Amino acid sequence: MNKLLLTVFATLVASVTTASAFAQDIKGDAQAGEKKIALCIGCHGIVGYQASFPEVHKVPKISGQGAKYIASALNAYKKGERKHPTMRGIADSLTEQDIADVAAYYEASGVVAGATAPGKAADGSSKAMELVTKGACTSCHGDSFSKPLDPTYPKIAGQHSDYLFVALKAYKTESNPMVGRGNAIMGGVAKQFSNAELKVLADYMGSLPGELKTVPQAKFK
Repeated sequence: MNKLLLTVFATLVASVTTASAFAQDIKGDAQAGEKKIALCIGCHGIVGYQASFPEVHKVPKISGQGAKYIASALNAYKKGERKHPTMRGIADSLTEQDIADVAAYYEASGVVAGATAPGKAADGSSKAMELVTKGACTSCHGDSFSKPLDPTYPKIAGQHSDYLFVALKAYKTESNPMVGRGNAIMGGVAKQFSNAELKVLADYMGSLPGELKTVPQAKFK
């Protein structure tokens, strides 16, 4: 990672820490969240469900994901920092308390008490490891890719690789009212790579053992 990117990274970590402290004022209730996920389960409650926008890909696994990351992502859709019409419409319908409750629900969903957290990720191909090093991926997502440096960053180990690929490309997209993600850290990382290299990264991270799941809801089992 070059010096400019490291400077941006350090600045935004400080900003995220401040935002995280502010967000702690709103406490999520997982039981309340279970009653608020009707708009979520039609995609995230079906194993293998595929979205068709902006291209065909599996929707992300969000059960077991960190609550602060889920809340951060929903707020980014709500603010338009993440450009996805469906997700923005859903996020716009949620209050800050709703977001906190839904996030708390999904953080607890599918978690097995006493389960061992994934250890340091096994190496992938030499090309994959070269790209991981170039992007300094473990500096944010941890050496297991399941224990991020800041709780507003996602767990990515074991996430659907096709979703990861679409998400990474979104950080490179600019001046598109329907697609794109505004995040200086991830934008700086993703723009270093060709799409072919992003696919190698996505395939590697998706192949790793992780804590993320899709937990089927009763109506979709």
